[in-house]
Amino acid sequence: MIHGNQSTVREFIIMGITTDPKLQQVLFILFLLIYFITVVANTTIMLIILMINDLHSPMYFFLSNLSFSDLCYSTVVAPKMLYDFFSEKKTISFIGCALQLYFFAVFASTEGYMLSAMAYDRYVAICHPLLYVLIMNRRRCVVIVIFVYFGGICTSGIHTSCTFILKFCGPNVINHFYCDIPPLMELSCSDTYISKTIIFGVVLSLGLFSVIVTLASYVYIFFTILSIHSSEGRHKAFSTCSSHLSCVALFYGTVFFMYLRPASNYSITQNKVVSVFYTMVIPMLNPIIYCLRNREVTEAFHVKLIQIDLPALNHNLLSLCLTLSPTFNPCAHSNT
Repeated sequence: MIHGNQSTVREFIIMGITTDPKLQQVLFILFLLIYFITVVANTTIMLIILMINDLHSPMYFFLSNLSFSDLCYSTVVAPKMLYDFFSEKKTISFIGCALQLYFFAVFASTEGYMLSAMAYDRYVAICHPLLYVLIMNRRRCVVIVIFVYFGGICTSGIHTSCTFILKFCGPNVINHFYCDIPPLMELSCSDTYISKTIIFGVVLSLGLFSVIVTLASYVYIFFTILSIHSSEGRHKAFSTCSSHLSCVALFYGTVFFMYLRPASNYSITQNKVVSVFYTMVIPMLNPIIYCLRNREVTEAFHVKLIQIDLPALNHNLLSLCLTLSPTFNPCAHSNT
């Protein structure tokens, strides 16, 4: 019992994506593969940026935080969803549902604000290259990231409190695969107009602020690139933004479609499909886009692989085997 808002619902039943057993098996394999790629790709991006000194720049500092956000908000949803595919009782506690929504909103909001910070970074790099090191110094980058996470926490707090301050008297079946705002609002037995208005206003105002920062940055970037006389210079300048532009288009296009639609156009099935793309596909695509379309990342990674001293690594492995087992050494056979 949640006495604060007099809700009688202690747990929710998550309906999931589908009730077809055969389709559930196919989707389980597909989503497990997507989540595995998401974890590996985003973790790899963060490790590469951490280990390679050539990538210790503001652009890649923001990229590592973007990968962290992708990894976190996908992890908030994916493991529970995968578990529910083969669970007879697809339930989540009232508190668990609130926490899932809160942390999902934290990292999803952080992702949007981080994309705006990255757009500003590209604006400074292209439009003010001589002042880039001075403007985007380490201290300023850290302050920007702190504000980004603080904005995500505040936004999530507003969304979660506006949702769970409502009364839930039953039914308790969420027609979705995770605790999201629209399907939870449908279950409330109290008036949701004020909560929906506040959430809509927050998404609209902060979303528009992020979009305005991003658009303004790229308007200046566009005119700066046009003023470059060399076609090679224009191509090089644009190539530094193409990966980020792709991620921005994917993220904001999906967010605005999900949360800024009129209530009359709301469709449960449509919302589930878009949510799958939003929670599973985008976190997988972002690191892939940056790896495939960013030559600096791939070249730095290849250089790091070349620099690895394989004979020394083999020698250290052999020494470790001898230390652990002086009488029986299976590594000695592989060394011959």
